[in-house]
Amino acid sequence: VQLQASGGGLVQAGGSLRLTCAASERTFNMYAMGWFRQAPGKDREFVATVSGIGGRTFYTDSVKGRFTVLRDSAKNAAYLEMRSLKPEDTAVYYCASSKIGQTFAMSSDPREYYYWGQGTLVTVSS
Repeated sequence: VQLQASGGGLVQAGGSLRLTCAASERTFNMYAMGWFRQAPGKDREFVATVSGIGGRTFYTDSVKGRFTVLRDSAKNAAYLEMRSLKPEDTAVYYCASSKIGQTFAMSSDPREYYYWGQGTLVTVSS
């Protein structure tokens, strides 16, 4: 599966962005997918995940209530809707796809993800 992340850009604090993860295959819809990010000088960290079946979601604490992860199986795509953005959200955002196919199953562990997009840069100015 090839993944392409897009939608990043420069936004002021308090603003919104929607990231898109477009997949090359329909099998993407069957498995949990995740969003991760890497800020300058920091390790890659988990942001959000959604199960392939059942649509269960899970977020890291710092984005709860501000970010929403969605899937559109008709388009073989997933989205990360980001609101109330903060300067500390500045990072390269990556989407990834796992082989976790059980209903409601998902993971925040990057080792569970086999396919990664190239990343899209989100910059939040203060």
